[in-house]
Amino acid sequence: MNPQRENPDLLVADIGGTNARFALAREAGAHIELEAVQELHTADFASLADALRHYLAGIGRAAPTRAVLAVAAPVAGDEIVITNNPWRFSIPQLRQQLQLAQLRLINDFAAVAYAVTRLPPQHLLALGEVAAPPVRGAEARYAVLGPGTGLGVAHLLLRQHQAIVIETEGGHVGFAPGSAEEREVLRVLLDEFPRVSWERLLSGPGLVNLYRALATTRGVNAQVLQPAEITQRAAGGTDALALHTVELFCALLGAFAGDVVLGSGAWDGVYLAGGVTPRLLPWLQKEAFRNRFEAKGRFSALLSRVPTQLITHPHTGLLGAAAAA
Repeated sequence: MNPQRENPDLLVADIGGTNARFALAREAGAHIELEAVQELHTADFASLADALRHYLAGIGRAAPTRAVLAVAAPVAGDEIVITNNPWRFSIPQLRQQLQLAQLRLINDFAAVAYAVTRLPPQHLLALGEVAAPPVRGAEARYAVLGPGTGLGVAHLLLRQHQAIVIETEGGHVGFAPGSAEEREVLRVLLDEFPRVSWERLLSGPGLVNLYRALATTRGVNAQVLQPAEITQRAAGGTDALALHTVELFCALLGAFAGDVVLGSGAWDGVYLAGGVTPRLLPWLQKEAFRNRFEAKGRFSALLSRVPTQLITHPHTGLLGAAAAA
């Protein structure tokens, strides 16, 4: 008997540095249905295999024989090392441990790029006033990026109506300051890190780095805060430094997104995702994000025509992992 016909469900996962999300997926006409969605903290499990066993034991149904796992790590070869948590594993060994007939690994932002092709319009929010047509057509180029525990970047190409996703580690390119204040931030961070990538600023830990660096440039002692505490203080108006940190973070995210477009030719649009991004929405909708996105010298007019959108789907990575199948 064909085991795939016995259980048509597909196991999908979105594995980040802090959280691991799991679900069962199946096609429902033109849509993908996600069921038994569960989020686990990676720190609670010694390995991905342990987390997957825990999830599968709790769903109360036959385990799928196919899986697509999106991981916050480079996917090259059989050995996977998650960038921002201690998990590492062999793909063939994991397939054997879970008794899977098929196992595919993709980068987590490659999953977001695949999801873009399946997102309903109600799960997209425009940042700026540039209209964004639906993702369809014979030829188009898009960039997908965003901050979470790290900073993810992927590219989506449409070629003869087919989706081609290019996985990258674009968040690790070097940070380029664009003002005297940002040069001072870079100087402070170079005392801590041998190399300062964009991810050192544009991520959850990066928000903390930025808060601390700005405090140092002002000659004040920064409190030890978590990313959520910084955004809460900024929203509550109780901490001027936190507010400035969040405002600068969003401006830098715009600058970085514009550079990604220039580097990849993603003239048809940018999609923002990532676990940190939704908490920044009030500031992303202000002028600083688009101003820095478009401030590209001789190419400013070209960038001014590129739409930017925020993905609001609650399980983008899981949807994309299913779409990749």
